[in-house]
Amino acid sequence: MVGNQDPEMLQEYDFSKGVRGKYSERAAEGTNIVKLDDDVAVVFPDAKSVNDALRALARIIQEREGQRQPGESTQA
Repeated sequence: MVGNQDPEMLQEYDFSKGVRGKYSERAAEGTNIVKLDDDVAVVFPDAKSVNDALRALARIIQEREGQRQPGESTQA
């Protein structure tokens, strides 16, 4: 990457012995990150508002599924 260096990377940084993704699996454990589109992020600016909305939606879905007859299709 000599000819294609990031201008913000200093010469002192030496990643020649680095291993790509060495800790990525450990970092991802127990993490569930979702990137919100900008228009959605305006309405749901933080994790609490997203979780509250998803819980409310989950309750609605569960209630509607409870009203279906056994064997009834879940497709609209």
